[in-house]
Amino acid sequence: MKQKYWSFGLIMLIICLSAGCVEVTQSPLLGSLLNSAATSNVLDESTVASGLKEALRVGSERAVSLTSAEDGFLGNSLIRIAMPESLQKVSTTLRSVGMGAYVDEFEVAMNRAAESATGEAKGVFWDAITSMTLTDAMGILQGDDTAATDYFREKTSTRLTEKFKPIVQEKMADVGVYGYYSTLINAYNALPFTSKPQFDLEQYIVDEAQDGVFTMLAEEEVKIRKDPAKRTTELLKKVFAAQD
Repeated sequence: MKQKYWSFGLIMLIICLSAGCVEVTQSPLLGSLLNSAATSNVLDESTVASGLKEALRVGSERAVSLTSAEDGFLGNSLIRIAMPESLQKVSTTLRSVGMGAYVDEFEVAMNRAAESATGEAKGVFWDAITSMTLTDAMGILQGDDTAATDYFREKTSTRLTEKFKPIVQEKMADVGVYGYYSTLINAYNALPFTSKPQFDLEQYIVDEAQDGVFTMLAEEEVKIRKDPAKRTTELLKKVFAAQD
């Protein structure tokens, strides 16, 4: 019996990737999956894979929704985009001469560009889910605490870069990133004994935007695996009690 609960527990884990469990009534497929499991405690692999795909869609949409909202990056200390390491000297120097406001405006603009780009991740994630094989699905179910996130990172990073970059470029112009950056660098170069740093600003924001989405996916995935408080139904509590 414990082995049967183990299989069902893994299904419930992925279904609850988002912060809090997704209402079953929102998903006919997941409702069918749970009803079947509740009566028999036995699931065939094809049902597992189908349920997992829809659960991953719901979980990824939650992560994209969080990151693409206003302040999704700027207001989240986990993923807020800070001044890049290669520009730290620029930042410190300008703050020391009373130009900290320009540094702050530049950081806000970078985060706004990332928030605009990450909305494109939903379609890329959905493509990865629909192309998932049975082997992929079972590997995620049997994997470690961030197996679903790792799957997305492996399958979608290249396409996310392609999708994000033109949006980041457009938004950087809209919110004034280029202007702020030029102001910072010109002011820095005007100071004695300084030299212009070499830095790919667009690629930095694209990379940070991707990392932010994957960080939120991982956070939600780990929560349900580790935190009993996130098991918000009696059935979840019963299933996971055997695994604690």
